[in-house]
Amino acid sequence: MRNAAPFVRRAVSMTPLIDVIFLLLLFFMLSSTFSTFGEIELSQATAGNAAPGTPPEQRVFVQLGAARLVLNGAPVTMDELATRVEVGQVLVSLDADASAQRMVDLLVRLRGRDGLTVLLLE
Repeated sequence: MRNAAPFVRRAVSMTPLIDVIFLLLLFFMLSSTFSTFGEIELSQATAGNAAPGTPPEQRVFVQLGAARLVLNGAPVTMDELATRVEVGQVLVSLDADASAQRMVDLLVRLRGRDGLTVLLLE
């Protein structure tokens, strides 16, 4: 025996769909980061032509790792490095475990000084 009642299509409720959309929106808003990142300008190293008779500029060598900072073979802190290096050229060698944030912290400490150039070595 066949059902004599005609098939009636029910309207689709939009409430669960709206709830899911708001949950997704909330998830993406809470999982994203809204902080701004500072920019540090890195210049390309070029070969310099020193005029004969001029004294060579002071060069210091810095090794930067995840937990260590070495200035010309002696361990230092970030604050000591900023006070010891005033003018000249700073050559920075990165260890394999050095993070990008640690490098940026070093560059921020040394930026904006007249007569000081910083070169990152590969």
